[in-house]
Amino acid sequence: MSYDGVVTCAMVQELKDNILYGKIEKIYQPQPDQLLLQIHTSAGKKRLFVSVSGNHSAVYLVDKTPENPADPPLFCMVLRKHLGAARITDIRQHESDRIIEIFLETVDELGFGLNRKLILEIMGKHSNALLVDMQTGKIIDSIKHVGIDVNRARQLLPGKLYEYPPAQPKLPFTRLTEEDVASLMQNQLQPERSLLKGIGGFSPALAETMALSDSAFEWLEKLRSSIRDSRFTPLVYVKEGGPADFHITPLAAYEEDDSFESLNFDTLSRAAEYFFVNRESSNTIRQKAGELRRLIKGQTDKLKLKMQRLNEDLQKAENSEKYRLCGELLTANLHMVKPGMKSVQVTSYYDGSEVNIPLDPRFSPAKNAQNYYKKYGKSKTAVKEKQLQLEETALEIEYLESVSAFIDRAKSIEELDLLRNELTESGYLRFRKNSDKSRINRKGKPKPHSYRLPSGKTVLVGRNNKENDWLTFKKAASSDIWFHTKDIPGSHVILFTEGQAPSREELFRAASIAAFHSKASASANVPVDYVKVKHVKKPSGSKPGYVTFTHNKTLFVDPAIPE
Repeated sequence: MSYDGVVTCAMVQELKDNILYGKIEKIYQPQPDQLLLQIHTSAGKKRLFVSVSGNHSAVYLVDKTPENPADPPLFCMVLRKHLGAARITDIRQHESDRIIEIFLETVDELGFGLNRKLILEIMGKHSNALLVDMQTGKIIDSIKHVGIDVNRARQLLPGKLYEYPPAQPKLPFTRLTEEDVASLMQNQLQPERSLLKGIGGFSPALAETMALSDSAFEWLEKLRSSIRDSRFTPLVYVKEGGPADFHITPLAAYEEDDSFESLNFDTLSRAAEYFFVNRESSNTIRQKAGELRRLIKGQTDKLKLKMQRLNEDLQKAENSEKYRLCGELLTANLHMVKPGMKSVQVTSYYDGSEVNIPLDPRFSPAKNAQNYYKKYGKSKTAVKEKQLQLEETALEIEYLESVSAFIDRAKSIEELDLLRNELTESGYLRFRKNSDKSRINRKGKPKPHSYRLPSGKTVLVGRNNKENDWLTFKKAASSDIWFHTKDIPGSHVILFTEGQAPSREELFRAASIAAFHSKASASANVPVDYVKVKHVKKPSGSKPGYVTFTHNKTLFVDPAIPE
């Protein structure tokens, strides 16, 4: 629970410091479960972002306005009608819950003053944003309508009286006394569970941190004081897979684990934005990557099955010599065949062995001999066709494995979208009619990974097969050096020599980069081929990223990139 009651309390304080007494200028609804309020303050324009989605429920200030739909949703229109030019008079937290109330003053069409309240419930999948008339206490509208079929105890519909979520039997952390803390800490075996059950606004990680502190009440007092004075230092805990948690105080569960790194931020809004945007991005990347992996695995499995069947057919076709032998022996012994015979036994003039030749009684002996010659001819042709199909299938499998390697190394949604676009153009995916709304940048300039060696030379690395082709055949000069892992899917890597002969150290460093950007990035002593770009050729009609080369040499290196 990243956005707990304590973070909510701190965010309310931050919002008071930034947007209190500000005037709402514009209201947007970028997504069905998002809001953005542009507020004019004495310090300039501020943007309040609200998300009530299940996996991204939060409220914080942002610097940029996200892209908005051409036609605003109904709730956005309601807010514009009732809150246009409204002034923020107060911002409060309800008890210690994850509920933020923004009090607003505005006027109606006749110029009479009105009081409204925008209630933001930040409660995971139950999150909601509601506009309430303070005089009647009734809901004007909500971003999510909750009817009796969804919740019998609490309906959130226009015209209904607004009711707070059922209160839990907990003490708000803002009103805890030293005696209350001492009473909760009596459970010596599991004090963190007692704190979690007894204190409102605490997440499990925060309760554990308090339980492990030297003095629980002093720790709590310090936390409350930092919120009152806005002296907290927000931090985000990150791991290799992305952000794990964030808070306004260090959390013991992550501080004691060396696999987590903490990032400090100057404001809570920036910490929250970094956490949610990157976590959402990480989840999206995993989802998109998983989808592409499943697609490639399905295509690869089909191609491997095709190869198996082609090999079986090829083996049968390669045993076609028996048809030629039967045709020759039958032609030489036509006098031995009587009409209606189903087989004939003749002596082979090659080794003297007896050969039994099956016959079709419907045809004459000469016609049977001709049929055997036809079978022999078809088999010889089949051998060439099957071998050609085998080569094409092997190249397809090699291509899909290279795309799979790029998917494993993709770090952004843009890279995955480019790979999806490449698969679409290669015929493995159907073209989507709404692809123009996706993040695929068809006409954008390639953006390969760039590294600078200690010597000052530049090394560029392709992020996908199409970028590999661009890098090798359009960007690089003929005298630059091309690198690729030997018989291992990976990126094309170019060392730009600037017309100078590369040193041994530069070659090894560039080869290490090539090994790092390959499927063997977790291995050691990886073989990497390198050659001048002028010796690299692309066969006509070949798949993206496929090349042939000569005059190559091989280095064995450990994967690494420059610091």
